[in-house]
Amino acid sequence: MSEDLKIIKGSKTENYLSIIPQIKALVEGEPDLIANLANVVAALREQFGWFWIGFYLVKNDELVLAPFQGPVACTRIKKGRGVCGTSWQQAQTIIVSDVGAFPGHIACSSLSKSEIVVPIIRDDEVIGVLDVDSSELNSFDGTDKKFLNEITDLIQFRVLK
Repeated sequence: MSEDLKIIKGSKTENYLSIIPQIKALVEGEPDLIANLANVVAALREQFGWFWIGFYLVKNDELVLAPFQGPVACTRIKKGRGVCGTSWQQAQTIIVSDVGAFPGHIACSSLSKSEIVVPIIRDDEVIGVLDVDSSELNSFDGTDKKFLNEITDLIQFRVLK
């Protein structure tokens, strides 16, 4: 596939339906984990313009920063800490409409206002998370949860083999 993306600006659902096939084409046939994760976050950030988006991968009982786009980020997160560590611990997608109200939120940037974290699960084990932050309150909803879970499923099966 060409590395040029076709960015659609429509409803949130239309945006996801446009970018997901392009993400599939980007990662298909590419065996390198870092290259694929980098292209996924770049495509999503280009489509949606989120403040921060990136992956954390489980390594030695910690989430360790992996490819991301946005300002510098926390490098390591313990299980159960912050939104990412809680998503890892619970093996569930977490949507936080106001990060200031989330107990134990890890503030890598004071500009982050809302967040969604989607675990990447393989063989009933969380192997990483996709973390997305917005500079606006209430940015994420069930639509994001549905489609970002679809993207992490794609990553689980095609990228993290």
